[in-house]
Amino acid sequence: MDKKQQTSEQITNEIKENKMGTMPVGKLMLSMSLPAMFSMLIQALYNIVDSIFVAMVGDKALAAVSLVFPIQILIIAVAVGTGVGLNSLISRRLGEKRFEEADNVASHGMILSFFSWIIFAIFGLFFSGTFVQSFTDSNVVVNYGISYCTIVTVFSLFIFVQVTVEKILQATGNMLIPMICMLVGAITNIILDPILIFGLFGVPRMEIAGAAISTVFAQFVSMVFGLIFLFTKKHEVHVKLKGVRFQLKTIKNIYSVGLPAMIMQAIGSVMLVGMNAILITFSEAAVNILGIYFKLQSFIFMPVFGLNQGTMPILGYNYGAKNSERLMKAFKLALLTAIIIMTIGAIIFQVFPAQLISLFNATDEMLEIGTRALRIISLCFIPAAIGIMTSTLFQAIGHGFLSLWVSMMRQLILILPLTWLLSHYLGLNYAWYSFPLAEIFALAASILFYIKIYKKEIKPYRD
Repeated sequence: MDKKQQTSEQITNEIKENKMGTMPVGKLMLSMSLPAMFSMLIQALYNIVDSIFVAMVGDKALAAVSLVFPIQILIIAVAVGTGVGLNSLISRRLGEKRFEEADNVASHGMILSFFSWIIFAIFGLFFSGTFVQSFTDSNVVVNYGISYCTIVTVFSLFIFVQVTVEKILQATGNMLIPMICMLVGAITNIILDPILIFGLFGVPRMEIAGAAISTVFAQFVSMVFGLIFLFTKKHEVHVKLKGVRFQLKTIKNIYSVGLPAMIMQAIGSVMLVGMNAILITFSEAAVNILGIYFKLQSFIFMPVFGLNQGTMPILGYNYGAKNSERLMKAFKLALLTAIIIMTIGAIIFQVFPAQLISLFNATDEMLEIGTRALRIISLCFIPAAIGIMTSTLFQAIGHGFLSLWVSMMRQLILILPLTWLLSHYLGLNYAWYSFPLAEIFALAASILFYIKIYKKEIKPYRD
């Protein structure tokens, strides 16, 4: 029985190796990236729809959600950061044909998701009020913010498990199931948003609380679908929930890539908190514009992040298999695709800024500030494309801390001081130039790190 089971697993693994190691790179990347890109587009769409409905409640409601947005980014940072570590390590172990270790890594990931949730649940229950009140004295904004923050943190278990399942499946090359789960969750959220926010079909009007409930319920639905697929279908990686002993070496290997990825996204949360603190000294409208920008730019950046998800297992697998030729071919193709996507996005932001902002029930003040802001910030899109894909390469081959340093330069060392200096001495209209300036300096660092890694770890296997 054991021999039969072993033979079956070997056949499955050979199929996996043939796909990741031998399928034409263009076709492989297309099959793996398109589902992830579509999933991320759907994610971006329902984030935008969510904010559009919230804006209909009023500008105070939009301000509250914008202030809480950094906490949501932090939740996603921890979930995705851990998931990136899982994805990178699992794909490398599969490339090295260390299949039992790949199973063990996946099992560790599921348990880690529960520990992450506990931390945010405690924050939501006891510190939501303190966080929101640190930005504003408006009772309306504070009450809205506390309600929204409490719900999305206390019920964050759903997104932690959902992302973990998604990254485990993606590491094996299965991009279709995560796409289906994301799509189901997005549709659920879009349907529930107007019903719960405005009280349709006999449901009580919940306003901001309704937006939060629709979000976490959509995450729950997505999680359930993912778990069903994970435990009822055959996959190259097998997850165990019982009898798993935590191994410090495994946790260290997960977070050697996952922690930098986590901090990279968490830095985004810190950056937003700092930006909100600077912008609110001008007006709530400026804070709203920053929140609107991050919702809108997700529609451009999310497909690139989907490309990132589809590319990372390919890079990690072929790095583990010491096939540098395929690794570099995949990297170059992904880089070109990302640049094309970001160029299209930059053109849209340059040509239609007012129309984009008007989607959010914008006031005249928001339109005046936002039109200029979107045009300036979108100058960073093309250098950002290069930075994202070089970071993907660093993470895939186990050098997540290089990505971390670049992200710290972009979002802490550079952007916040630049925003303060430009806004303080030149005014609000010039504060937005901090985005492209920081991105250009970070890009220079990415290129230097890439040259070093290529010469030391990739080129030797090509010669």
